[in-house]
Order: sequence, then structure tokens, then C-alpha cells
Amino acid sequence: MNSLKTSVPPGIRAFCINLALMAAGALLFTAAFPNLLIEKGLPLLAWFALVPVFILIRRVGLGASIFWGALYGYSAYSLFNYWLSVFHPLAGLIVNSIYLVYLALLFPLLKIAERLFPRRFYLVQWILWLSYEYLRTQGFLGYSYGIIGYSQWEMIPVIQIAGLFGVWGVSALVVFPSTWLGAAWVPGTVFRDIPGRLRAFFRQEGVSASVWLLCLCAALGYGLFFQVDYTGAKTARIALIQHNTDPWRGDIGTYRQNYEILKRLSDEALRARPKPDLVVWSETAFVPRIYWHSTYRGDQESWNLVKDLLDYLALQDVPFLIGNDDARKDPVKNPRKDPLNPQEDYRIDYNGVMLYEKGVLTGLYRKLHLVPFTEHFPYEKQLPWIYRALEAADTHFWEKGEEATVFSAGGFKFSSPICFEDTFGYLSRDFVRNGAELIVNLSNDAWSASLPAQNQHLSMAVFRAVENRRSMVRSTASGQTCAVDPNGRVTALAPPFTEAALTAEVPVVKANSLYTRFGDFLALIFVGAAIILLIFGCLSYIIRIVKKGRSL
Repeated sequence: MNSLKTSVPPGIRAFCINLALMAAGALLFTAAFPNLLIEKGLPLLAWFALVPVFILIRRVGLGASIFWGALYGYSAYSLFNYWLSVFHPLAGLIVNSIYLVYLALLFPLLKIAERLFPRRFYLVQWILWLSYEYLRTQGFLGYSYGIIGYSQWEMIPVIQIAGLFGVWGVSALVVFPSTWLGAAWVPGTVFRDIPGRLRAFFRQEGVSASVWLLCLCAALGYGLFFQVDYTGAKTARIALIQHNTDPWRGDIGTYRQNYEILKRLSDEALRARPKPDLVVWSETAFVPRIYWHSTYRGDQESWNLVKDLLDYLALQDVPFLIGNDDARKDPVKNPRKDPLNPQEDYRIDYNGVMLYEKGVLTGLYRKLHLVPFTEHFPYEKQLPWIYRALEAADTHFWEKGEEATVFSAGGFKFSSPICFEDTFGYLSRDFVRNGAELIVNLSNDAWSASLPAQNQHLSMAVFRAVENRRSMVRSTASGQTCAVDPNGRVTALAPPFTEAALTAEVPVVKANSLYTRFGDFLALIFVGAAIILLIFGCLSYIIRIVKKGRSL
């Protein structure tokens, strides 16, 4: 063995070790979430998934940290979000490249923290990582998949603190062990030395570990004893229709077949006693565009199908909530004319949710937070070549909505975040602050043809229920159609990739949580602390250099 070690050049051996650490970090990160091999993920792995990452950062120099951060970012998200390439080959490439850049920027900051704060750098690294998790959900490129706290979605006692701090409180607990254990490693440590090294590090840095342990115990105690008691609360019965098709694929014949499935499943739910208070069809479940073809009638076959739907809804005594492309003519927002198809002139599309009562449209919500690149690209003038490439790839662009709508029907008030929107805490919080008593999500993940993709989406949606102490129901095209109680527990779930009419009875809880009142305040504290610490560390480092120069 010794002869083998000496025969391998030190540089190559170090590179191989670093590559193994990077790969281990990417694999542990992926395994903690729902994935191809483990349907719901292994949440306990998340508490140690970043240990190889922080050891890797300690082993490499500042310049090399950029390379390793880029490689880790691309590798981790290639494994974790593998299903994006099913949507479009460019989708996976774009997202993976974005995280290549993000981690290439974050790793040097983590390395700088080690140099600026030689003793307790791991605390600064912990704050930096949590700041990164929050900041990457902001702006046009905002994307919540992979926030480490979401891995705990089935650990009901752990996630209750989301009602106080949002998902950021859970992430804070989960990330700390990795930063602490990464700091315990020293160059040259071998496997047999690990127990002794951990004991020595605990003697030195046991206070922070003890504080974390106390916080963990407090969080578990809170989660066990302060879950929402909704005994005696009013309930709502909601029929969730899962038609198990990707509604946008096909032609008018396919659209009619989809409609017949939706109608058949709805009739099945409506025959139940007692009847549901509301029937929900998933995101863009019905195609073609209801308002457009009702108003302009340029396509007779589409109008016939829309008329059949409206006639059906007019006969129902239960409200229907339907996902549909809400297209309107708006020369101000879209002054373009299409010489090949003049009936489409000025058309603006919104990803909409429509509430029908006895065939009459009584409420409308338009999606506020659109998916970057695939639903929305606001930089047509600045980056026209990207815009043209997206158009050539048959990207369906939507206009952003303007209002966090609250519907009232069936004896309760509710709001309907659309698909990607339930991955962001601020949106559901806005709905609840506007008066929503329930969260009714409409999603379409059928295009992914992936159970891990659907479970990853569900893992984030669960937190919206806990954060706001509201019941949530989800009506999806192919899964995961379900009901989630205010404690984040999935109480009903339709089998994925099957036709299903799931009627769920959920409590209507109206009390507001700390998170509902104050939002992402903990995440903002982390961001503020990270900025202050980096500035303070840089100034202290400069002062030390100046003093050292004077002493010479």
C-alpha cells in the first residue's frame, strides 16, 4: 500500500481525493431528496450531506475553489434535477449551468471565510450557505428546488418550526452539522484518527455544538407538543381531479378526449354523498382557451368544445375551479401583428385559474410568478438571440398576473397558486394575508414523466401548509394529487400516473402564524449577518496586514 501511495504523484492523488469528495457531496445531496432509487429520499442524509463539500473547501486553495464549486454545482443539479431534460434538452443545461455559476461564486466565499475567521470560520460558512439558499430564490432566476430544509418534508416534528421561521429555520438546523464536522477535519486526518479528532474539536468548539443541540431539542419539543389542533374546526370537501394526461400534447381530438376524462371523473366525484363543496381541475387541464374562443370564435372546432364545457358547467350546482390559458387581445401589451394568422393579432396569454358557478365565471386568478425561460423571458431587447432561440424551441410565454386573488365559494375562502408558485413561501403567505383560508394548488408535472420530480414538488408544497397553518389541496395532471393538513401531514394521496377523483375533507383553520405575519425575516437576518461578517473580516484582515507591515 505504501509503495502504491508513493508511486502516485501527490498532485494526482490530491485531485482524485478532491474529486471523490465532490462526487460524494453531490450523491449525498441527491439521495436526501426524492430520487430515482429512493422514492421519498433519505432525509437523515441531509444532516451530513455537505460534510464532503466543506472538507473539500478546506483542502483546496482560493483559486481552485472556483473550479470545484462549479463542478459540484453542475454535478449535484444534473443528478437532482435530471428530469428537466425531459421537458427540453436546453432546460437541464440552463439550470445546471446556473448552479455551476452560483456554486463557483459561493465556494470562494466559503474559502475566504476560513481565512478571515481562522478559529470559528464554520459559523460564518453556515451563515453564508443559508444566505445563498435564500438569495437563489429571488428575482427572475429564482428557483427553490434543492433547498436543504425541504428534504425533511416527512419529518413532521422537525418541520413545525416552519410556522415560525419558514423553511429557513429547518435549513439552519440541517446545515449546521455539516459545517461543524467539516471544520473538525484537519489535513492528514485518516479514518482511524476521526474519533479522537472529533473529541478534541468538541473540547475546543463544544459550545456551538451544544447550542445547536439545544435548538434541535427545542425545535423537536415545539414540533411534538405545539402542532395545530384542528379538532372541531369547520371542514371543506374538495374533489381533486387527476386526468393523467399532459393537456398540451395533441390536437383538438386529444383535447376533447381529455375533456371527456375530466367530465367523467368529475361526475364520479359528484355522485358521492355528501357532495363535494368544490371540484378542482389541474393547471391548464382544459384546452382550448375558454375566454378566447367564447369571445372571438375564429376556430369553430375549438369553440364547439368550449361550448360543451360551458353547457356542462351550467348544469352543476357545485363550483368548479379550472386551470386554463386565459388569452385576451391587448394591443398595448402586444402590438404585434401576425401576417400568417391575423385572428391571433394582439393576443396575450395568462396562465389562469377560473372559478365557475353554474356556468358563470365568478373569479379569475393569473399566475404571478412565472417559470424563467420556459414561461417568461423579460429580456427580449437586451438578449434578443436568447429570446429567438426560446421562441424557436416552441416556448409558450405567458404574461404575469397582477393580483394575489382570493376566491370565495363553497362556504370558504381560498387561493390557488399555480404549479411552480407553491415552491415559494412568499406567494402563499401573500394569499393568506389577503384572507385565504385554504390553499388550492393546481399543477401539471405530467411532462416530466417522473415520480421523483412530482415528489420533489410535493416536498416543497408541504411547507406552504405548515408555514401558514393552512390546509392545502393539490389537483395535478398526473401526481401528486393530495391533501395536506396544517401540520404538513399528507392525509390523502391519489396514486400517481393514474386517472383519479380524490375527494378530501380538510380542516378550515384561520389563525395566522408567525411566518404569515413576518415572512422570511430569519433568511434576511442571515443575509444581513453574512454581509456584515464579510465586511468586518476583510477590515480586520487589512488591519492585521498593516500592523504586521509596520512591525517589520
